Amino acid sequence: GVIADIGPEVERIYAVDDACPEGSGRFVEQHNHDPRVRVLYNPENRGVGGAVVTGYKAAMSEGIDIVVKIDGDGQMDPRLLPLFVRPLQRGQADYSKGNRFYRPESVQGMPPIRLFGNAVLSFLTKLSCGYWNVMDPTNGYTAVRTCVLAELPLDKLERRYFFETDMLFRLNTVRAVVKDVPMDSVYAEEESNLKISKVLPEFLSKHLSRLWRRYFYNYLIRDFNIGTLYSLFGSLLLVSGTVFGAVHWLNSTHSSYPATSGTVMLAALPILIGIQFLIAFLHYDVSNVPTEPVSQALEGSAQDALGSTSP
Repeated sequence: GVIADIGPEVERIYAVDDACPEGSGRFVEQHNHDPRVRVLYNPENRGVGGAVVTGYKAAMSEGIDIVVKIDGDGQMDPRLLPLFVRPLQRGQADYSKGNRFYRPESVQGMPPIRLFGNAVLSFLTKLSCGYWNVMDPTNGYTAVRTCVLAELPLDKLERRYFFETDMLFRLNTVRAVVKDVPMDSVYAEEESNLKISKVLPEFLSKHLSRLWRRYFYNYLIRDFNIGTLYSLFGSLLLVSGTVFGAVHWLNSTHSSYPATSGTVMLAALPILIGIQFLIAFLHYDVSNVPTEPVSQALEGSAQDALGSTSP
């Protein structure tokens, strides 16, 4: 049904069988009559990330310009596909993704636990990936330029449920522009295999890892700017003020002599200034979201290379 709803603007359809125990690939081959469809088989189950990467590599090998990912469970309307492709065709973005939170009407049918979980994950993703302008990071309805995919280490992408977030992190490392596309989702009787209690500790550790890596790349290695100074001095003042205050607080509790007002100020002032510096760094980071599509520069470089080799 998903394949049947895909419009004529699509040149090739890749159906990825990720070692499906129900034989979805064979089912498609037996019942499909669309000549655009090509079934890809993974020799072992690689998760959503591994399945998507398989489709990405096939599209890149065939010279496809834009790849759109649509899940096969019917929650993503294929008729919305032109809306995802349009920002890429117009040179406004390198990667577009769905946003189910854009309109109040869009979330009316969403289960409350999913609504709360996606809100929390969205904020964590903004911190770790640097795309403060996007929402709903776990949304898998996406479109991307293959010239941008060529710049990413596809084999290093997360294979399981963290794939969409890791994709945003990798896109930020190449300064790709990401744009949200408003959409509605359909929730039927299907059950998700995602268990919040199981993946929450894993997600938190991976978000912290990518937050540190993004900071290290963007503010220490690739560039050293005012945001770097805000973060370094803010952290130094906050830690020093906290340690100083904690030491004198412990001394006063053991000696029964209260700390003087000067000691309190020496502890509080660095903490307050440090917090202000960290807020300034956060403001700088929010304003540092990529705005110039990297695909334009990549295509321009490719055209220049072809022009220089022509007779």
